[in-house]
Amino acid sequence: MATVVGTTVEWYDYFIYASAVGVVFGQLFFAGLGENSLILGFATVGVSFLFRPLGAFLAGHFGDKVGRKAILMITLIMMGAGTALIGLLPTAETIGLAAPILLVLLRCVQGISAGGEWGGAALMAVEHAGTGKRGIMGSAPQIGVPLGLLLASGVMALMTIIAPGEAFLAWGWRVPFLLSVVLIAVGYYVRRNVEESPVFEEIAERKEETKTPVVELFRKYGAVVVIAALVFAGNNAVGYMTTGGFIQNYATDPDGPIALPTGPVLWIVTASAAIWLLSTLAAGRVCDHLGRRSTYILGWILLGAGVLALFPLVNQATLGLLFLALAFLSVGLGFTYGPQAALYTELFPASVRFSGVSISYALGSIVGGAFAPMIAAALVSATGSTSAVTIYLIAMVVISLLATLLLRDRTGIPLGPDHEAAQRVSPLRGTSQKVPVLT
Repeated sequence: MATVVGTTVEWYDYFIYASAVGVVFGQLFFAGLGENSLILGFATVGVSFLFRPLGAFLAGHFGDKVGRKAILMITLIMMGAGTALIGLLPTAETIGLAAPILLVLLRCVQGISAGGEWGGAALMAVEHAGTGKRGIMGSAPQIGVPLGLLLASGVMALMTIIAPGEAFLAWGWRVPFLLSVVLIAVGYYVRRNVEESPVFEEIAERKEETKTPVVELFRKYGAVVVIAALVFAGNNAVGYMTTGGFIQNYATDPDGPIALPTGPVLWIVTASAAIWLLSTLAAGRVCDHLGRRSTYILGWILLGAGVLALFPLVNQATLGLLFLALAFLSVGLGFTYGPQAALYTELFPASVRFSGVSISYALGSIVGGAFAPMIAAALVSATGSTSAVTIYLIAMVVISLLATLLLRDRTGIPLGPDHEAAQRVSPLRGTSQKVPVLT
């Protein structure tokens, strides 16, 4: 519950920004920056990703030295403070160029927080779990992402009803950002009452903390970090079509080919997030029986099919087919996201595990989702169609599939410090003998 509540709050804060970029920020903060204001707005979504590695390095270093729990408390507060301050920012009409500059700075604070959040949440869930339940327990922090998207889209959609038209531009968009204060209080209370990870407690008791975990990580496991990042990149690139605000803007742009009403589109994105949540949970359960690697391969096939169907359905310009497209896409997203916490946790030995999972996740998000909405918007602007976007997304899915095929399935490998020798055998296929696993 602590990982679900915490990651939901974190990603609500993160996604509420992306939703606002697609719906209002272009008009309120970037309108004076020329005809490419929308692309610039989507670029600010990506800029925060560049600060995720900083958050991952800091959280990984201190998480492997002082524990998982303390880092999770800090990242939660940082994210909430940055989000609430965005809700209080004056617009460009009031303070000119300072408005987008301050907006980007606060987005960078969100990026640092997001970079440190996921790794700690994943380890708290998986390291507490029994051997045969790591997949389903590890899906807990994973469902925080679709829950955050569901909550962010739902609140935004609700505000279009409470404060329609000009009222939404004037003040309605601010309410979802300010609500972050309440959510942070709830998340802080829940996380404060959670015990530290048993694996880290055992390491601390033996005084076996690594002095420079990040240095040791790249010295011994640099290739594993790169491959793990590429495994995540395809899911992140495709996922940010909705979480990054591209589909919302593409479907509602009054000058675009579809021009659907904003409110119903936001409700459809909310519904697709619910399907993403359920498929993420299902994938967590499946990977405990089928194995992490096989579940991922199934997920890439589903996600590739979803990408191929996405724009042919969306471009029909009906709400029903938009829902069908996003629902189908969400199943593949769930099956390539649900097993990730368990997969990443089993890739790295205990002494550098926080650093390994955090940095791999942060680098994968840069390669995959950082500028995916901006790239998609630029491709549509340059070509006049969505075909190039489909090719781009399929290429990302194929890269992640190939990266998955390079990994050995380590489902059930012992996680504690007693088994560091087994954990240190490379998880890359063809590099050494198989790792002994618990069944």
